[in-house]
Amino acid sequence: MEAVFEEIYAVNGHKEFTSISEILKIIRDRKIEFLDLKFVDPFGRLQHYTITADRADEELFSVGTGFDGSSIRGFQHIHNSDMLMRPDPSTAFIDPFFDNRTLSCLCDIVDPVKRKRYTKDPRYIAQKAVEYLQTTGIADTGYYGPEPEFFIFDKVRYEQTYNRAMYEVDSSEAFWNSGKDDANLGYKIGYKQGYYPAAPFDQLHNLRSKMVEILRNCGVQVDLHHHEVATAGQTEIGLKVADLVKQADTLVHYKYIIKNVAHRYGKTVTFMPKPIFMDNGSGMHTHISLWKEGKNIFYEMGKYADLSDSARYFIGGLFRHIEAILAFAAPLTNSYRRLVPGYEAPINLVYSARNRSAAVRIPMYSESEKAKRIEFRCPDPSCNPYLAFAAMLMAGIDGIENKIEPPDPIDEDIYELSDEEKKHIRSTPGTLKEVMDGLERDREFLVKGNVFTGDLIESYVDYKRKSEIDQVALRPHPWEYALYFEV
Repeated sequence: MEAVFEEIYAVNGHKEFTSISEILKIIRDRKIEFLDLKFVDPFGRLQHYTITADRADEELFSVGTGFDGSSIRGFQHIHNSDMLMRPDPSTAFIDPFFDNRTLSCLCDIVDPVKRKRYTKDPRYIAQKAVEYLQTTGIADTGYYGPEPEFFIFDKVRYEQTYNRAMYEVDSSEAFWNSGKDDANLGYKIGYKQGYYPAAPFDQLHNLRSKMVEILRNCGVQVDLHHHEVATAGQTEIGLKVADLVKQADTLVHYKYIIKNVAHRYGKTVTFMPKPIFMDNGSGMHTHISLWKEGKNIFYEMGKYADLSDSARYFIGGLFRHIEAILAFAAPLTNSYRRLVPGYEAPINLVYSARNRSAAVRIPMYSESEKAKRIEFRCPDPSCNPYLAFAAMLMAGIDGIENKIEPPDPIDEDIYELSDEEKKHIRSTPGTLKEVMDGLERDREFLVKGNVFTGDLIESYVDYKRKSEIDQVALRPHPWEYALYFEV
């Protein structure tokens, strides 16, 4: 592969800058020319704003710099649009994708009138969720280990007009290209046959390795990569476990870096959960454990899967509040193309040791207390991680406080059970509309401790209904022509 990155991107290694004075010294010593200030909107889109390095001073990092909050989805109305973004030095890294030497920081959003953190800032909601956990006395730390999957394509085209609707994706390793009349050397990955095939079937190893190299040099803790189940470039790059807010920050950087590395090499990446018909979608199985004073409270030797009562109640909370959680953790209409039977999708609301047909799996690779965790398999990587992780935590806390029992574990392949055997097993919701309805009905557990606020939930639901659910429902679907044109 052609080397398209300069060495400068690696100068910070795994260094985490923690103080204003240190970050200002780095800016001077490294001859930084620009600061790129980033934040995510409530729907997970990364925004950025670039200033010259001579504007970097104590006030920038303690007060912030202004921007128009009315131009950001889900934020302010035009009559009170002034907002502040305040860079957090602990998130800084030298950005490898700009020609000029640029330091990148994630920002907290501040209301300039109240001089307080902004209630709709997703990062603030995640921070408040951790603070609320600590006030309950249940635990002091929540550790998260997401497994985001994504597709790497060679080409993507899509269009929607009044008289035309189409999309097309392509990949050199896709099975649909097995009969292509060009310099075709074969080695195409069959549908559902993409898990761990060696080269030359796996054509993306070198690109994934480059992604891992750059992620690590930007301080993102990853430790593995591999091809995933679907044809056409489905991939996973593994993240190491971290506390809730740090992991959400990491996932924001992870997606940004992966997309930009792919773009530099003439490829394109999507975290949309179901871009290909009739093959597996991309999930984000999320490993969770709670710790108190250095002890894993999800561990109790001798119980089912060595799982404590607290862990079991946490699972009960996830299942009790599944619609409201998925409003943030599987937040697209496209998410419910993935959560369907037949593609290893975790649609069955039960838990089980080792069993990947359950919505919550208990990994059994290790007997260590340190390794004991639950794996919540319903989320997908399109989510805003701050809101998704916070919603999972709030549901789990509610489960522990109210001792909510999940259904008994099932250790059989649920996909192979008869209809009679499956009739008492709840399933995940089938549409984005269902989960938005559920969020509106079931929000009390989210607003405890003022973690999620009414204004955030209401603007989030309103946008999802008007800009996504209604817009998809309005448009004729191409398959409708195949079904109905001759009527």
